[in-house]
Amino acid sequence: MTTIILASFIKDSKIILKMTFVPKEIKQISEAVWELPTSFKEGMNVPGRIIATEKLLNEMDYGVFEQVSNVACLPGIVGYSFAMPDAHIGYGACIGGVAAFDPEEGGVISPFVVGYDINCGMKLLRTNLTWDDVEPKSKELVDTLFKLVPAGVGVKGFVKLSKQQFKEVLEQGSKWCVENGYGWKEDLERTESYGKIDWADSNKVAQKAIDRGINQLGTLGSGNHYLEVQVVKKENIHDEKLAKKFGIFENQVVVMVHSGSRGFGHQLATDYLKIIEPAVKKYNLTFKDRELMSVPFNSNEGQDYYKAMACAANYAFTNRQIIAHRIREAFEKVFNQSAESMEMHLVYDVAHNIARFGEFKIDGKKKKLLVHRKGATLALGPGHHELSPLYKETGQPVIIGGSMETGSYLLVGTNKAEEETFSSTCHGSGRTMSRTKARHMIRGDQLQKDMEKRGIIVKSASMSGLAEEWGNAYKDINEVVKSVTIAGISKPVVGLVPKLNVKG
Repeated sequence: MTTIILASFIKDSKIILKMTFVPKEIKQISEAVWELPTSFKEGMNVPGRIIATEKLLNEMDYGVFEQVSNVACLPGIVGYSFAMPDAHIGYGACIGGVAAFDPEEGGVISPFVVGYDINCGMKLLRTNLTWDDVEPKSKELVDTLFKLVPAGVGVKGFVKLSKQQFKEVLEQGSKWCVENGYGWKEDLERTESYGKIDWADSNKVAQKAIDRGINQLGTLGSGNHYLEVQVVKKENIHDEKLAKKFGIFENQVVVMVHSGSRGFGHQLATDYLKIIEPAVKKYNLTFKDRELMSVPFNSNEGQDYYKAMACAANYAFTNRQIIAHRIREAFEKVFNQSAESMEMHLVYDVAHNIARFGEFKIDGKKKKLLVHRKGATLALGPGHHELSPLYKETGQPVIIGGSMETGSYLLVGTNKAEEETFSSTCHGSGRTMSRTKARHMIRGDQLQKDMEKRGIIVKSASMSGLAEEWGNAYKDINEVVKSVTIAGISKPVVGLVPKLNVKG
């Protein structure tokens, strides 16, 4: 059933041995597209597709193929069950997975195919500062950012809300921030869905989730969440015309944020799994993996979960917007200038871990589908009706976070993504190593010192958490971006080099 490959490669002067298992049934469709036929596993309703270079395919954990094929068995799935090049094992469905469901054909909604950290996503701010401007104050800047944007498990933010105000956040998203002084009006048109997912109904959210989330707005969280000051190197500008349109130039300082719905989203997912589990029996559904529990979207439970999930998505948009507000305040404090004079405009804000509706052609017919993206990014091409006028010509900016040692990317969406992957692309570099293994292989304090020697200052709320984010625990971000570029589902605009990092 499988081909066993022992891959040996050198990374940062260390020899890495990795046993990989590529299913013998897999077929190459094009240079960076591979297909698992429905004959791979009994019950598959659609084929599985993996977007990857041959190198990344051979390094893929076998569990990814298992999870992609399990998702392909879910009721009402259409087209393909996808794994992006950054895919790795998750709960039930792989992180880096995409699946679209037709609600009119019994299509389901699944908390596990959305993910626990609902709308974990990326935000990118630009400035008119160069690294020459920032470097002399780099330590002061990272200290100020660390102080103003709380990081770590269970930390609280500075925004104090009544229960009614919190419900407004859940239903309005980023719009609430702008109306309450935590953002600029222009930020909304530079945010996916203008920072608000429709259908949000705060009455579908349990009190326990509200209690966990009400004090955490404006906080990074832990794990792979971060705030990073980055610089644009000339050799990393891949498309000068698009870079200029996005306000990107050589030696420029930009700021990237990766955070989500914090304890609120996790609690909400936990609450709804307790509701969905008994409903599964009611609808006589069975799954290849218990962690793929789902209900029909058009069921009462499915509708309620979606309305609550939209609240968590709006919470995450709000959280990142408040973080952006604090970043602007930090730069103002350190450089004694206004954020406006430093041209601290938002490039874009994109969501991961979300289910969203979109119109796509299936067998030549336009259908309204519910697309689950778990560790995957929306990638709308030029002219798409959902884009704000600002991006109609260029296509949607796509922010791809790499490891804190290797750098990140700004890409742009394509029309081919709409045709082939339900307007989806990768979201980051993707793990190759468990957090536990990373902690066993390197100490956080040593990693911090090593990074500073290489010109990257990192402040972390936890040294063990820092060790988990070791660069060697992640895939090669350049190979990931190469995969989606070859597949034509997004294209690179610029690579971004890390300089200052705040981590939970």
